[in-house]
Amino acid sequence: MPTRIPKPEDFEHLSPSLHMSLIFPQVPETTTAILVLFHGLGDSEASFATFAKNLNLPGVLSISVRGVSPLPPSLLGLSAEEAARPTRHFHWGDDLALSPATGDLDPDPGFTKAERLVLGKLIRETLVEKCGWETNDILLFGFGQGGSLALGLSSKLRQGEKVVDVTEGDKATTALGTAFKGAVSIGGALPSSMIPTVSAREKSRTLVLACHGRSSDVLDDDAVELLKKEFVDVREVKWRKNDDGMPQNRDEMLPIMQFFAERLRGW
Repeated sequence: MPTRIPKPEDFEHLSPSLHMSLIFPQVPETTTAILVLFHGLGDSEASFATFAKNLNLPGVLSISVRGVSPLPPSLLGLSAEEAARPTRHFHWGDDLALSPATGDLDPDPGFTKAERLVLGKLIRETLVEKCGWETNDILLFGFGQGGSLALGLSSKLRQGEKVVDVTEGDKATTALGTAFKGAVSIGGALPSSMIPTVSAREKSRTLVLACHGRSSDVLDDDAVELLKKEFVDVREVKWRKNDDGMPQNRDEMLPIMQFFAERLRGW
């Protein structure tokens, strides 16, 4: 199938299951790559739509996706009046559970629903089948829980999958790619639930950039070592600050921009 530039109406069938903001290049016809963005726990697609606009990557269609489930008002400490308003706080997990080890929210709540909607509906059915793009045209970017999802989808994709390409009424089976153009995770670790269980599995060929603070509780040495075990190429960026917050200055943003530039040039 020849590649064509996605149009807003191509995504209408995903609503109401999946909400997103589309940020096209100034000249949509110049689109040569797609960036899918996943916000952190308790956020929404709006903040990452703004982030994508500020990135202004040339020739890139950015798709900022909303988490698949709303956070319950009780977890947010909202008043009854605030809880009655439409929520702006979402998450990517199948469930909300406390980790028995830390008492905090479990960083791996299962991502089956997000995988089905994002990898299955958005990427496979819409971008690949409908619009003719390949997975190596697609970059993933995520923060916190969204970073874990980006890594998990990249891990899952290595298994390969068959899709049906319908051209002029004829059906032909084509292979869904086994790697994305690249994946950036800020403060999100690879979920164990999204690692294939086949013992002789090959490493994922999606190139990964993992960014974190000096005292990260999530992307610690063990988490980075797991990434290197499951991915062929992992670049680690350890910021001077302690926390895993989004980049706040040029020095923190520079390695991310360099990674994007490298991947968009196809290095």
